[in-house]
Amino acid sequence: MKELIRTNDPATLAFATALLDGEGIDHFVMDVHMSVLDGSIGILPRRLMVPDQDVAQARRAMRDNGILVEK
Repeated sequence: MKELIRTNDPATLAFATALLDGEGIDHFVMDVHMSVLDGSIGILPRRLMVPDQDVAQARRAMRDNGILVEK
């Protein structure tokens, strides 16, 4: 799996996962429970991971909908 985006914005994360669902791309959100360490204030980012073979399609879906992704 490869990291697609890293964000601490829950709206961006929800939008990105909805886009991936719509494209039929499997995904996994990592670091969801890290808020225990930061006192639930949301400073630690969550990582959205996708399978290696779907990275190009997932990046294209993000860019087409205004979500910035690293290469």
